[in-house]
Amino acid sequence: MRSTCSIYVDTGYLLASAATRVTGTSLRSGIHVDYASLIASLICEAESSSGLPVLRVHWYDSARHGVPDARQERIGELSKVKLRLGRFGVNGEQKGVDLRIGLDLVTHARNNASDVFFLVSGDDDLTEAVEEAQVHGVQVVLLAVPTTSGTPHGVSRHLVRAADEIATIEGEIVDGAVMKFDRPMQLAAVSASIVDSPQRQHRPTPMDLTRGTRRGATAHRKTIQPTKAVPAYSGSTGQQAWIAPHFIDGEVPPDSVIEKVVASVLESFRNSTTHEELADLELARPSIPPEIDRALLRDASDAMQVDDLDERIRHQLRARFWLAFSNAS
Repeated sequence: MRSTCSIYVDTGYLLASAATRVTGTSLRSGIHVDYASLIASLICEAESSSGLPVLRVHWYDSARHGVPDARQERIGELSKVKLRLGRFGVNGEQKGVDLRIGLDLVTHARNNASDVFFLVSGDDDLTEAVEEAQVHGVQVVLLAVPTTSGTPHGVSRHLVRAADEIATIEGEIVDGAVMKFDRPMQLAAVSASIVDSPQRQHRPTPMDLTRGTRRGATAHRKTIQPTKAVPAYSGSTGQQAWIAPHFIDGEVPPDSVIEKVVASVLESFRNSTTHEELADLELARPSIPPEIDRALLRDASDAMQVDDLDERIRHQLRARFWLAFSNAS
């Protein structure tokens, strides 16, 4: 059997990190991706780095009930790509993706599928699988998405220590294949080419008529002084969290990490959604959609350089999101 290399792509990590590089937040809906170009570039980079032909690209993502959507089907039809799908839990969280990656790394190493494995991920949970694959004589190289400063984004220190090497994908590859949504896209035009447009002006929605003066018309942000605890719901956990007044009372300092994280996520969401979807978000209040909730928590973790956020910080992020959403409406 000839020597080959294989690529294992944690799509959640790849797209969240690419979105952070391009838009400043990990919200995946804020970007448009040319998947054919991105995957072709990853193949070229792996072959150039290892000097070996790529046997296969294993593409790991989540799907509703494990059934691929139209975008995932097109990815699975690309040359040398093997689609591997987990599923979404009842609250929108990924299920089975890390397990599939870990099992494939170990099984393929045991069966001598390739000599070099390129792992595009930063997940600490894959550390033991990497070490087990190495026991069978496979070299495991981490391929990380670079930040705008060129450093690896969001890679666990344990995973770095376990891998044989860590490299970064060329920034030009990410920038060429991942584009920022600059204006709301109608559903029928999502697959069309993106064009430049003037800055979006807010137009009234049905929710404007029902809320009346709740939206307000001032250009300056007002401080909200709550008189009782405020409920916030996590779309990713489905749990209600009551925010004590002192967490959201008064003005947040301009350089607050939480303020910056919330502002970035909200801006990316508003720039990539439609007015109808904004109205739906308001109707679902105080429940935060899973994708937005994950972006808030991931971005705050990155900014604070911690793996697990304090529960009070989680509560504050969610409460601040709704305050910022109201003030921006």
